[in-house]
Amino acid sequence: MTNSSTAVSPPHTHFEPSRGLSNRHIQLIAIGGAIGTGLFMGSGRTISLAGPAVVFIYVVIGFFLFFMMRAMGELLLSNLRYKTFADFAADLIGPWAGFFVGWSYWFCWIVTAIAELVAITGYVQFWWAAVPLWLPTVLVVLIVFLLNAVSVKNFGEMEFWFALIKIVAILALIVVGAIMALTHFASPDGYTAQLANLWNDGGWFPNGAMGVVAGFQIAVFAFVGIELVGTTAAEARDPRMTLPRAINSVPVRILIFYVGSLLAILVVTPWRSINPEQSPFVAMFALAGLAGAASVVNFVVLTSAMSSSNSGVFSTSRMMFGLSAEGSAPGIFKGLNRVGVPVRALYLTAGILLLTIPVLYAGDSIIEAFTLITSVASLLFVFVWSMILISYIRYRMKFPERHATSEYKMPGGVVMCAVVLAFFVFVAWALSTDPQTATGLVAVAAWLVVLGISWAFVRRTESHRQTFEWFKQEMARPVEHEHPSR
Repeated sequence: MTNSSTAVSPPHTHFEPSRGLSNRHIQLIAIGGAIGTGLFMGSGRTISLAGPAVVFIYVVIGFFLFFMMRAMGELLLSNLRYKTFADFAADLIGPWAGFFVGWSYWFCWIVTAIAELVAITGYVQFWWAAVPLWLPTVLVVLIVFLLNAVSVKNFGEMEFWFALIKIVAILALIVVGAIMALTHFASPDGYTAQLANLWNDGGWFPNGAMGVVAGFQIAVFAFVGIELVGTTAAEARDPRMTLPRAINSVPVRILIFYVGSLLAILVVTPWRSINPEQSPFVAMFALAGLAGAASVVNFVVLTSAMSSSNSGVFSTSRMMFGLSAEGSAPGIFKGLNRVGVPVRALYLTAGILLLTIPVLYAGDSIIEAFTLITSVASLLFVFVWSMILISYIRYRMKFPERHATSEYKMPGGVVMCAVVLAFFVFVAWALSTDPQTATGLVAVAAWLVVLGISWAFVRRTESHRQTFEWFKQEMARPVEHEHPSR
């Protein structure tokens, strides 16, 4: 599958990644994507800003993102030749949209993975302070690269176990919180675990409307990666079965893992006593007297960061492969190895992630850089999510017959798309109200300008025009008999 080809007529094999992910993999990847490091580490600050209203914030974000996921699901299943978000954006909106979505999503995961690698170094030093700063990054990048290069099934296995660890940790937290509430546990500070802690200190909205707005700034980052299941659909054995199952279970997962864990924390510990600089998960287990609580949660957060890095390597390599296939990136990245993995794109991702090392040695600016990186990632994900919805609106206009025969229609259709887009505008405004996150808006604007300038050159190249013509022909070919369910 690694035969060379010209940009004018790429062979069909270059556009067929391996379908090695089972239903078990897809379901756990969906859960892992819906449980981010932001929940474990960022929820403390969110609670300090919004109080008990944090529960409503996560419900609201999850509600709107579910409809984005449903739109994505209908689009991907409307044409199994759509391998990435860039594919259907390019096909339905235009080549510029594929270019912007593909490169933006690639950049989303690059900056997210770098942020997670910085965090991993901190987690490792919790146990071994003398470890050189560069060593964890090199080891993680090497391990993730090798496992991804061997087969897509290895990516699925890693995400399966990473997600399982997160699930067990959250369920344990909920159970411990319920026991502490039922027994009216009294903390050393004199606080009693009880349901009344949810409203007896200023009510559900103690910091008013702007407190809720401030909570959205951080909570959005906890959801980045929820769309990852869409990237894996191209390599699922039976996407028509597994993708709807994974997306339909998103609301239940948000209620259990986000709302359930936050309610457990808030019932046990009054919100004003929660340290915004500390993981409330650590504090909760420590209150319960769990031996080695800090080490346990440090391990959980470490695996969560590893999961995000793994997802970053997987997503960026697939997106670079797709960009190359449609002529928006150098043709060299179209190559697949013998097991159907875009290994050349993997090499590029691994090399870029090693740039984490100079960031680690940057000194006191690492924390500020981490905050900026996460805000940039959040905004770029919002941009990609918005383009998914706009693609859906175009799909309804261009292919009404596909929608009419779809077995997985988006509830609310175009009207709900408009509602969710309005919510994303609100999120962007919320991020502009804080100086730290507002810097991310400037960075994203600069990124889009760079993409615009790059597109002005790329669109004029003959190789891009010819490759995109081939891409359009590929998207139009029937697929019913080419990807049988297995």
